[in-house]
Amino acid sequence: MDQIVGRNIRMILFIIMTLILSAGCQKQFRVDETDDNLTPKDESLIVVGVSQVGSESVWRTANTASIQDVFTKANGYFLIFDNARQKQENQIKALRSFISQQVDYIIFSPIREDGWDTVLQEAKDAGIPVILMDRKVNVKDDSLYTAWVGSDFTAEGEHAGQWLAQHLEEKQLGDEEINIVVLQGTKGSTSVIGRTAGFDAIAAEHHNWNILEQVDADFTTAKGREEMKKMLQKYEDIDVVVSQNDDMTFGALEAIGAAGKTTGVDGEMIIISFDAVKSALQMVEEGIINVDIECNPIQGEYIEKVIQAIENQEPIDKEYYVPERIFTRKNVGSVIDDRPY
Repeated sequence: MDQIVGRNIRMILFIIMTLILSAGCQKQFRVDETDDNLTPKDESLIVVGVSQVGSESVWRTANTASIQDVFTKANGYFLIFDNARQKQENQIKALRSFISQQVDYIIFSPIREDGWDTVLQEAKDAGIPVILMDRKVNVKDDSLYTAWVGSDFTAEGEHAGQWLAQHLEEKQLGDEEINIVVLQGTKGSTSVIGRTAGFDAIAAEHHNWNILEQVDADFTTAKGREEMKKMLQKYEDIDVVVSQNDDMTFGALEAIGAAGKTTGVDGEMIIISFDAVKSALQMVEEGIINVDIECNPIQGEYIEKVIQAIENQEPIDKEYYVPERIFTRKNVGSVIDDRPY
């Protein structure tokens, strides 16, 4: 394979670029915590440049850890890691830095779906495979990236709607008017697009479900609290809160509690959350959150399998879905103690 044959040449270019940067410029990226410089001492290492969305949530921290745990020197890799801090321009800058250094692979989780055609064309022209992690891109030519690894977000949204329909039937509320508010994450992100489409499709099957409002709460606890407070002031009767990640759910629960209302199994409001981080699952077990739709952040091992297939010149698929579950009070107790995030 061309990229394997030319690795020594690219490594020389990598070292030259590193010396130039270290002599005259401030570094625009960081490597994993075990690396004390940017020059691989072993030229057989596979150089991987990773651009992460940021560190906005517990889920994202676990996602980053799964990458840093896999792409280590001990496993045959040299990792360059960049935190885009929720800004697309930072991410594009990082990708161009990776391209200029001729890394062997680029992995990134796009902040939003649009706006990637130019920089991905640059990576393709440089012969660098790009693997998308967690989120997808909207490009005219899907050959601009090699593969995607992540969750089926549309299915996640559908699972949330299907659970709600079944729950209402069990409570003999299937024909009652149900008022719903939705806390969405970063506008234009794949997870928001998929979860919204999936839930809306199920909601459309139920004439008595009223989605009062869907608001952007940016996947953060602070914004979730702020937006939930506004909706509690705006709407007197909210039956269901759909929160598209656990961090926003934590903020929403704070606002709901401050308003003197209750949630969960024995409460006034049904809470549907996504991600299934350990602290949220504990709330499921306590009956505060009704259901949590898992979004599996442990994606590093699946991405490495794609890279190893490419290294071995084996065929690969365009998309890889990670396994996920749905957690309620009935089944959550079996996973909490072993939850790594």
